[in-house]
Amino acid sequence: MPTSSRKSLFRTTAKQQSGTPSTPREPITAATTAAATTATPPRARALLKQVIHVADAIHTIRGRIATSTGAVPTVVAYPGYGSTTWVRVLARVVLMRTSGTNTTGTVRGWRAFMSVPVRSSTVEVEVDGVTHLVQADAGGLVDVVLECSLTPGWHTITLRSAGAKPAQTRVQIVDPEATFGIVSDIDDTVMVTALPRPLLALWNTLVLSERARTPTPGMAVMLDRVVAQNPGAPVLYLSTGAWNVAPALARFLARNLYPDGVLLLTDWGPTRQYWFRSGPQHKLRNLARLAQEFPGVKWLLIGDDGQHDPAIYAEFARTHPQQTAAIAIRQLSPSEALLAGGHAHAVGHAHAGSHAPDDPAFNHGEAPWVSAPDGAGLAEQLAALGLL
Repeated sequence: MPTSSRKSLFRTTAKQQSGTPSTPREPITAATTAAATTATPPRARALLKQVIHVADAIHTIRGRIATSTGAVPTVVAYPGYGSTTWVRVLARVVLMRTSGTNTTGTVRGWRAFMSVPVRSSTVEVEVDGVTHLVQADAGGLVDVVLECSLTPGWHTITLRSAGAKPAQTRVQIVDPEATFGIVSDIDDTVMVTALPRPLLALWNTLVLSERARTPTPGMAVMLDRVVAQNPGAPVLYLSTGAWNVAPALARFLARNLYPDGVLLLTDWGPTRQYWFRSGPQHKLRNLARLAQEFPGVKWLLIGDDGQHDPAIYAEFARTHPQQTAAIAIRQLSPSEALLAGGHAHAVGHAHAGSHAPDDPAFNHGEAPWVSAPDGAGLAEQLAALGLL
């Protein structure tokens, strides 16, 4: 470990799930958290325990095979964010045949899902010359909040783990005086994916290179204009995609000139308590966390009407009215809406402009609501609201 006159050691335990708050937080609503908090029936719980036991055995075998074929521990570091006194660090420790150093690695497609997580590994995180010792969770994920003293802007941090090359990534430190931020979905919002169609989703995720993915027309320009009008505004790309695809998503965003930002993704598969991870709960949990971390920031929430974004953003607007600048929903085309299941397509079209449909689930209080099929249409309406 390199020496430093400013170095000190702190031991911190990583959160066991991406998006888990660093301090206890109240649930958003009983209705939206019921699915995630309801106890698993005893019979199902016993079956889940057996499945997890088999999964643990398979993980052990995969680890042995990976090691025997030349895979080495690799720290995959993701961009993080924070304020001048704390920073949220995001990374994964995995076994890979080619040791990468950051999210710009070349592993893509199905190969990204072949990496084996290194469970509970110890990771050194160096922030401004101070080294913290943290521990990854059972999925190899590091998601921790560390104390620091940094100025607003982008900073570089370094992560190290036994047997792995040092990895560097950037963290965005938000000015305590900041009053505006952006949260954007990815699939069918900034990237045309039609994710709900299973075959296309598997093709896009496991096979297709990010070079062949299609950006949503006008969205990069719209987001760039919003950021230019609000220098230093935090930009977070909140998606239910797996951390395995984070490097590909980062390359896609950079290649298509989207603003620099932080990816907030999740893991796939069962947990030790539940069969399935809830995508809506992942988004609601992170939005609530951002509201608590940055109480003075009003958020522009950008999504699409293909899945749950309208209801999720409306819920946030009801519970955090003083922290919602506006809700911007991309309207899917008829074919995209059909691929998304068809039921959600009416959300963006029922009242194009500044209002959502008259459905209680989309009650967004006094927060402005705009919708359009592309970034240019959304930009025009946001400009009318004074946000551009």
